[in-house]
Amino acid sequence: MITVERLTLKADGFAQGIIVPRTLPGEEVEGAIADGQITQPRIVTPSPDRVAAPCRHYRACGGCALMHASDGFVAGWKQEVVRHALTAQGLDAALRPILTSPPQSRRRATLAGRRLKSGALVGFHARASDTVTAIPDCRLLDPVLLAAIPALQELVAQGGSRKGEMKLTVTAFDQGVEVAATGGKPLDTALRIALPQIAARHGLARLAWDGEVLMQPEPPTLGLGRARVSPPPGAFLQATPQGEAALRNAVQEAVGPARRIADLFAGCGTFALPLAETAEVLAVEGSAAMLAALDQGWRMAPGLKRVTCETRDLFRRPLMPDELAGFEAVVIDPPRAGAEAQVAELARADVPVIAAVSCNPVTFARDARALVQAGYRLDWVQVVDQFRWSAHVELAARFTRAHIG
Repeated sequence: MITVERLTLKADGFAQGIIVPRTLPGEEVEGAIADGQITQPRIVTPSPDRVAAPCRHYRACGGCALMHASDGFVAGWKQEVVRHALTAQGLDAALRPILTSPPQSRRRATLAGRRLKSGALVGFHARASDTVTAIPDCRLLDPVLLAAIPALQELVAQGGSRKGEMKLTVTAFDQGVEVAATGGKPLDTALRIALPQIAARHGLARLAWDGEVLMQPEPPTLGLGRARVSPPPGAFLQATPQGEAALRNAVQEAVGPARRIADLFAGCGTFALPLAETAEVLAVEGSAAMLAALDQGWRMAPGLKRVTCETRDLFRRPLMPDELAGFEAVVIDPPRAGAEAQVAELARADVPVIAAVSCNPVTFARDARALVQAGYRLDWVQVVDQFRWSAHVELAARFTRAHIG
C-alpha cells in the first residue's frame, strides 16, 4: 500500500515515483504496478475531497481527469498549479479567485469516430487508449452538441474507413452545430451527394470534410461584442461562453482606457472586436482565414473604431519595438508553447500595459519572467477554468511598466 503525495500536471496521482491516475493527495491505494503505473488502483483510504463522479461514463471515458474530486479541491489545485509555475521562475503575484465554467457548457470539442460493421461509434477516447467510448449522457458538453451525435454517427458510417479513425470537431453556433471532419474516406461523387443530405436532415449549420465545405445553408456566426463573426470551419474558439467572457473581462480591465491597442495572436477577434468598441486595434494573426473572418465581422458591425488586420507569423517574425511604439496596450494570447520570441521584443519595447492570456501556466511563467526582468510589474493573475474536470488551466494577467500606476 502506498500514499499519494501529490498530483502531476496531468492531474494523475504521484506516489513514490509511481503514477496512480484518478487519485488524490493523501489517499492510500494499492494495486498492481506495471511500467511505473497503477492503472487500476484500489482506494483503501479515500481523501475527504473525493466525491462520486456525476457522469456515468467517467470510469470508461478519458475526457475528464478530475471528476472524482470536489469542486473546491479542483479550484485550489488549479490555483496552485499557477502559483507553483510562477514561484519556479522566482515570481509572485496576486491570484484572483478562480472562475469556473458550469457543467454542460462546452460549445466546442473534438470527438473520435469509428465505423463499425453496423453503424458507427462516436465519443471520447478512454484514458491512454485508442478505444472510443460512447458519451450519450456527457456532463461536459453543451446539450446541443450531444443532440448532434446521431448525425455524427451517420456521417462516420457513411464516410468513415474501417481501417482508420475520424476526428470530428463540433462547434455550437447560433445557427446550430458545425461539424469539421477529418480522417474519413476521400470525397467522391457518391459522398458529395450523401454527406450533405445527412447534414441537412439533422439540421447541421455547416459540414466540412477535410477542410472543404459540403453543406452550409448560411454562414454560422457567433457574437463577439457588437460584431458577428463567421469563423472558418474547425477554427479555434474559446471552449465555453463563460470562459470566453471571463478572459475578455480580464483583458478589458487590464488594458483599461487605452485607445490604441495591438492584439497579437488575435484569432477571429475574441478580444480585438470587443476592444474596438472603445479603442483602435491592430489585430495580428498567422491565419489569413481567421483574420478574414475578423475583418468581415468588423466591417459589418455598427459603431466600432478602426481595426487593422495583419497576417503575420509572430513566431518567425515578431513585432519589433519600433512597430510597437505608440501603442498604449498590447494583448497577447499565444498557443501553449508561449511566445518567447515576441515576448523578447515586448521586453525591449515601452508599451505601458500588457494583457497576457495563456493556456499553459509553465510557458506563461517563463514569458512573465522575461517581462519582469525587463522592468514590468506583474499586477494580478486571473485563473480561468473553462476545461472543467480536466488538468487544463487558463489565465489572464496584467503587466505594467513599473512607473505606471
